[in-house]
This record gives sequence, structure tokens and C-alpha cells, in this order.
Amino acid sequence: MNVSINNSILAVITSDEEPAPLGGPVVFRIRDEKERERVAKYIGTVTLGVVHDLRNGTYIVVRHG
Repeated sequence: MNVSINNSILAVITSDEEPAPLGGPVVFRIRDEKERERVAKYIGTVTLGVVHDLRNGTYIVVRHG
């Protein structure tokens, strides 16, 4: 069984301006904190994923299981 963390991370919502590596999850760059939180929650709902706040201006949406 081949398991990769990239298969579980559905999206990254961040204020970080650094380029994302190719082939990873979709990255949304949003400067405003309230908008980042709103977008993360919405993507989590739409994808049936769980939103995790990394406390550094970044949220990840993960599908567990």
C-alpha cells in the first residue's frame, strides 16, 4: 500500500507569497485573515474535508481516512 501525504491534503490556503512546488495540492493565496478563514471553511464543506489552522497564516484542508 502506497500512502502519500499529498493524497490527503486537498488544499492550502495561505498568505505566503512563495511559489508552491509543482504537483502538490491546490494553493490559494489570500492576504486577508478573515477571507482565508472563510475560504478554508467553504472548501472544507464542499470537499467534505477537515480544515486545520496551522497558526502561521496557513490553513490546510485534509481528507482523513
